[in-house]
Amino acid sequence: MISQQAIDAMQGSEGIGWITALKSVSIRSLVEQGQLQLGLFDERNLFEFSAPEYPGERLVACRNAPLAKLRAHKREDLLCATEKNLEKIKARVDAGKLKGQDAIGVRVGKVINQYKVAKHLELRIGETTFSFQRRPDSIAAEAALDGIYIIRTSVPATQMSEADCGRNYKSLSNVERAFRSFKTIDLKVRPIHHRLADWVRAHIFLCMLAYYVEWHMREAWRELMFADPDQEAKTSRDPVAPATRSKAALAKAARHTLDDQTPVHSFATLMADLASIVRNTCRTPTTANAPTFEILTTASSKQQHAIELLRQITV
Repeated sequence: MISQQAIDAMQGSEGIGWITALKSVSIRSLVEQGQLQLGLFDERNLFEFSAPEYPGERLVACRNAPLAKLRAHKREDLLCATEKNLEKIKARVDAGKLKGQDAIGVRVGKVINQYKVAKHLELRIGETTFSFQRRPDSIAAEAALDGIYIIRTSVPATQMSEADCGRNYKSLSNVERAFRSFKTIDLKVRPIHHRLADWVRAHIFLCMLAYYVEWHMREAWRELMFADPDQEAKTSRDPVAPATRSKAALAKAARHTLDDQTPVHSFATLMADLASIVRNTCRTPTTANAPTFEILTTASSKQQHAIELLRQITV
């Protein structure tokens, strides 16, 4: 998610678009002010609206039904766990083993917000009594926003539709994968502590360029790896509902083999397989100035196919 400081900096730069999401506090504020009408989700799970607090920006509201169920289930589990801890304190108070409003309050304070649901519970603490109960209004207000998230972007509708906003926001996970790839997994770019601004920009540019090349390689090798070969699903699937893999991708993952019975590769294992192709420079040991010749490893059929796929890359 982009910070507000980064958004403010980019708003003054021409040609730079950004996409992020509002925090739950901001979403609740829009609902209370009437800018976001939850009733619109009865007929659809995605719609665009505007708000005075975000001038010149687009807001796309989304509601993920499976996520809403998950959050409701999690909240119930957390409430039950908190109530279980409070019941233990109540049992001690009822048995006369814990007395005093301060002493009871200190003991309750240690467990009341352990699972971050204290706002949903009403407490009554006396000198020799302790009781608690749920706050239905608070729980209902939070439940109304379950599964709802709002995408915030500066990209105009002529360049990115409502549905594409949802798909592109989900694709931000690829950014996290790119950073992991930069640092550890594939590219292994070692940390260099630059101090000059031009050097920092050059270093970041080379990192992005390297990952851009890797991205094209991954796309070209989708049929050889565990990746989903169904590219059309990216633009045709529901932008809010959880993504599902195609039958072909599930079959590959289950069998660990392709249709030709050869192993399915990850990007790392495929690169390691291609690394076995080497060019050796040879020289006869008779004299120091003997002529040299090169021997190139003969690529296997799978390696030849992978190389041919790379040659078909167009940018």
